This record gives sequence, structure tokens and C-alpha cells, in this order.
Amino acid sequence: QVQLVESGGGLVQVGGSLRLSCRASGSIFSINTMGWYRQAPGKQRELVAVIMSGGDTNYAESVKGRFTISRDNAKNTVYLQMNSLKPEDTAVYYCNVNGIRSVFRHFDSWGQGTQVTVSS
Repeated sequence: QVQLVESGGGLVQVGGSLRLSCRASGSIFSINTMGWYRQAPGKQRELVAVIMSGGDTNYAESVKGRFTISRDNAKNTVYLQMNSLKPEDTAVYYCNVNGIRSVFRHFDSWGQGTQVTVSS
């Protein structure tokens, strides 16, 4: 199985910054998209940012200009730099990675989630 390990969450004050990372490991032949989702209590999980294999990115309107997603293909790692954090950014953040396994089968894996709390 392809497993994802997330890190970088924590408690930060309004206007602060955090950098999340997510490393994929396992029998990976290639990775297509890598993205970050978040879910706040009582709300549906939403897409925060995604980066495609060619480097193109998409962001939720609520985070544009504040968050930056990037990837290191050599390390099978995706990052989310979060600046100018707001209380509404408080949520559990989940990493998602999909691609092709070494046995030429598609995979779609999720991280365990990391808590981000922004105090007001």
C-alpha cells in the first residue's frame, strides 16, 4: 500500500504561519496529483489546494494569496505553506496523493490528518 505521513500542524496565532508536509512511501511508479483538504467540526471536507504532475495548481478561493502548495518529486513529498492564518482556517488538514503503483495499478491514498488551530 502507498502510505502518507503528515507533519507540521499545530497552534498558531492570527496572522502567523505554518508549513505542512506530507511524504508518500510504498511501491510507487509515478504520482499524478497531490493535494490538501481540510475539515472543520460540523462541516464537509473541502479542497484547499492541489498540484498536478506538470506543476499547475488550484486553490480554494478562501486561501488564494495566502497559501502555497509545492511538491518535491524526488522525495514524493508535498508541502503547504500557510501564511496570514485566520481563525476560519482552523481544521484537520488531510493530504491526498494519487498515481500509479509499481505494479501498474492506480492508487488514491489519504494521510492521517494533522490539526491546525488558529487562535483569535
